[in-house]
Amino acid sequence: MTPVYKRILLKLSGEALAGQQGYGIDPDVINGIAAEVREVVDLGVQVALVIGGGNIFRGLAASSAGMDRASADYMGMLATVMNSVAMQDALEKQGVVTRVQSAIEMQEIAEPYIRRRAVRHLEKGRVVIFGAGTGNPFFTTDTAASLRAAEIGAEVILKATKVDGIYTADPAKDPNAVRYETLTYLEVLKRGLQVMDSTATSLCMDNSLPIIVFDLTRHGNIRRVVCGESIGTLVKGE
Repeated sequence: MTPVYKRILLKLSGEALAGQQGYGIDPDVINGIAAEVREVVDLGVQVALVIGGGNIFRGLAASSAGMDRASADYMGMLATVMNSVAMQDALEKQGVVTRVQSAIEMQEIAEPYIRRRAVRHLEKGRVVIFGAGTGNPFFTTDTAASLRAAEIGAEVILKATKVDGIYTADPAKDPNAVRYETLTYLEVLKRGLQVMDSTATSLCMDNSLPIIVFDLTRHGNIRRVVCGESIGTLVKGE
C-alpha cells in the first residue's frame, strides 16, 4: 500500500482514549491507536497529533455549570497534556520516537511549541504531539488542530471519530440518516454540521486544508485513509 499523503495531522478526541469506560485512559485503546500510528509511520508518512481532553475534563461543560470559562479552558488544556504524555508513552513502547510540544510552557514534561523545531522532528521521522490546545482559552482543540496543521504544512487533517463519516442526522438516533461522501467547507458551515467548530472549519477553508472524518474504532482505518481509500467523509473546497 502506497501512502497518498506525505505529512498528516491526526486529530483524536479525548473520549476516544477512554474506550468503553467513558472516563480516563483505557490502556488497551491507547496502545491500539499507537500500533496503528506506527503502521503509518512505517510507510514513511510524517505524523503529527492533536488530542482533546474530554475524557478527563471538558472546559465548556464546566463553564456552563458556572465555572469561569477561561479557568475551565485552561484546565481542559492541562487535560490534553496528560493525554499527550500518555500517547507518547504508548508510541514509544511501539518503538516510535515521539515528542510532545506544549503551547503552555512546562519544561519538565514537554518541549515548548516551536514551529520550526516541530517540522524538523517530523522530517526526522518523529511523531509530534501538540498539547495544550492553542494555549488560549475560548478555542477548542479542533481549532488547535487546524492551526497546527496549517503551520506545519500538513496536507490533510484526519479527524478520528466513533462514526464512519458525516451524516445528515445522528445515525444512532435516526435510521434514515445518510452519510455524505464529500462536502464543501461552506456546506458544513451553512448546515451547522458537527464536524469541527466553525472557527476550525473556517481556518481550514482559508488555508485549503482538507478534512477527512473517519471511524477510528475499525482497525486499520488510519492506514486506509492515508493510502487513499475512500472511507469516511471528505470536506474540501469547491
